Amino acid sequence: MKRTFQPNKRKKAKKHGFFARMKTKVIKNRRQKGRKELCK
Repeated sequence: MKRTFQPNKRKKAKKHGFFARMKTKVIKNRRQKGRKELCK
C-alpha cells in the first residue's frame, strides 16, 4: 500500500508560504501598518 502523504517542499511553499500569504489581505494590511515582523 502506498503512503498517502508525499511531502513536496515546493508545493507546500507555493500553497502556504510567504508569497502565497502576500496575495491575501492580512499581510498587505500588516505592511501598510509598517509592521517589523509580517508573519512567523
